[in-house]
Amino acid sequence: MPDQAPKLLPVPVALLRQDNYAPASLREAMERLLDACGARFSPGQMVLVKPNLVSRANAGLSCTHPAVAAALCGVLLDRGAQVLVADSPAFGSAERVARACGLAEALLPLGLRVRTLDRPAPVALTRGGSIGVSRAALEADRIVSLAKVKAHGQFRATASVKNLFGCVCGCRKALAHMRLGERPGDMESMVLDVFAALPPVVGMADGVVAMHRGGPVHGEAFPLGLLGASQAPMALDAALFSLLGLVPGDVPLWAEAQRRALPGAVPRDAAFPLARPEHFDAAGFVTASQLDPMRFEPLRFVRGRMKSLLHRLA
Repeated sequence: MPDQAPKLLPVPVALLRQDNYAPASLREAMERLLDACGARFSPGQMVLVKPNLVSRANAGLSCTHPAVAAALCGVLLDRGAQVLVADSPAFGSAERVARACGLAEALLPLGLRVRTLDRPAPVALTRGGSIGVSRAALEADRIVSLAKVKAHGQFRATASVKNLFGCVCGCRKALAHMRLGERPGDMESMVLDVFAALPPVVGMADGVVAMHRGGPVHGEAFPLGLLGASQAPMALDAALFSLLGLVPGDVPLWAEAQRRALPGAVPRDAAFPLARPEHFDAAGFVTASQLDPMRFEPLRFVRGRMKSLLHRLA
């Protein structure tokens, strides 16, 4: 008989019902999620916790909730990990955005502070050229991408994989939109190239209160009541997009992930050790009917750079 290809094991995606941001219940939820998805952390490992610190504008909704990030960091510290909490917002420093959303204060009892991902190193891109990714991200032993579940004007919906775009340093993100946004598929390809260059990533998602009717910054609250985790971030995101009523053709990054055959990009390959996607009610979650162009206009870029400069001077 001809050799048969080995059957791939299902990818565990841990989903939990969580209707509030109470610290005690979040701590228990983080323990359950990490254990259920099989994420183990060795003592002494350097773990980058990468929250979604997109902007000081609407920070209370657009960013990962500080109580979720603090609960995760507490669990990682108790398991012996060395924890670095860092991001590179599109505009301004991570420290300023962390103060605006309450994350800086939430981490004080743990002896942690938020840092900006800097010191870029070039990462080659599949479609040509390179992009500067923070050495702190590239040199970590593990990364936890702690995303906010949200609608997005350019990507339609985003979660843990798109959150890793924040490992690109500073204004290089806006430059990428200008350079790569003209040709369809280049931005999605670049995000997945960054993902591929990073050390092992655990995807986690804050969907207790998600964002819809806008995004990634300005949108409205949607009580989804969900936390999620997976060692295959695209599997987590595919489960989230599916429960939001989306298909790969709706979400360019998901479609590109399926073209690359990333683990978990096909929802039927996932296993759900806790709650299942159909246990959550996303009726009424609104995403963009028509996506905005990926490319930033030069005037928008200049305004953003001036805004960042003024923030630094302040």
